[in-house]
Amino acid sequence: MTTFHDLGLSKTIVATLSALGFEKATPIQEKAIPLVLEGSDLIGLAQTGTGKTAAFGLPMIEKLLADPRRPDPRNIRALILAPTRELVNQIADNLRDFVKKTPLRVVTVVGGASINKQSEMLNRGTDILVATPGRLLDLVARKAVTLTQARYLVLDEADQMLDLGFIHDLRKISKMVPKNRQTLLFSATMPKLIGELAGEYLVNPKKVEVTPPGKAADKVEQYVHHVPGKDQKAQILRKTLTENPDGLSLVFSRTKHGAEKLMKHLDHIGFKAASIHGNKSQGQRERALKAFRDGEIRVLVATDVAARGIDIPGVTHVYNYDLPEVADAYVHRIGRTARNGRDGIAIAFCTPDEAHLLRDIEKLMGIQITVASGEAPAVVTAGPGGKRKPRSGSGHRASQG
Repeated sequence: MTTFHDLGLSKTIVATLSALGFEKATPIQEKAIPLVLEGSDLIGLAQTGTGKTAAFGLPMIEKLLADPRRPDPRNIRALILAPTRELVNQIADNLRDFVKKTPLRVVTVVGGASINKQSEMLNRGTDILVATPGRLLDLVARKAVTLTQARYLVLDEADQMLDLGFIHDLRKISKMVPKNRQTLLFSATMPKLIGELAGEYLVNPKKVEVTPPGKAADKVEQYVHHVPGKDQKAQILRKTLTENPDGLSLVFSRTKHGAEKLMKHLDHIGFKAASIHGNKSQGQRERALKAFRDGEIRVLVATDVAARGIDIPGVTHVYNYDLPEVADAYVHRIGRTARNGRDGIAIAFCTPDEAHLLRDIEKLMGIQITVASGEAPAVVTAGPGGKRKPRSGSGHRASQG
């Protein structure tokens, strides 16, 4: 067992962690903390829920505490960028726990909240700023904050930020932060653009990897139900939710309209359900997440964008009600279960017109997902001489799902 003291953290930090109930480092913390303490730029490949925030936050706090200088008004000492409001708030909550008995200030800036109040918070000077890229640039334009004193830059869920179109914002922000900073980039997957981004922002980075890109957490059991249409998806979902009354289930829909419609259907047939998607206000999303975390509702229906970075340790089942258009998104989805050493189950529904999406997922992950029911549709492949011929679908059948 690797302790936080073994990793080079001070007695003060270790005592704080002990009071919070953290004694043993997770694999990403074990690999990343010593490298961050020594000042290396870092690429960390790990899914949400693996302890990433502590992996970059603890050594950064350690180094900030070692430097007695306080930040000037409207200046910051460390910047953490994340793709969504929910993830920003989640990171900041964790960091505030870590710095509770220190003079360090953690401030968040996100869209959907009062920009004037955020300006007032920044006016006092900030040790660690956690932000979404768009709102940060708005505040920079208002001269409410400057980044010229930032010595640490963290890009969390970098692949998701690129998916959301933040690449230009990230490039602007990078130019505002001193070149002699320490940069840490964390991502669940490693698409080509992430490699290019790392080449632009990081200097001789060390690379640490917990779950290989495109691979699911070891403790996630994966199943797929091949169904002829949407009606059968709803029937199987109802059956599996009924069979697991104590489970905490996260159900993914491809569209906002689909998420809302499915949530209302589940509510109508007797399941305590809520939904989070882009048409919900920030307050509605936060209330739904709290009710889900607290176990007041057992089913949360979500779109990919709304669920990005959400860390709810007790999720037992993830349902891919609609398969995602991008295979990487499947990895992010099922990474919401089997957190912190727990087991988890991921169940996908696949109609014939989604079969190509399932093949993309299996190719990315290098596996064949266990077939729980139904038959995979025939796949057209090239025969001798380049002619196309049908072949039957394949996949190992399972008796459960």
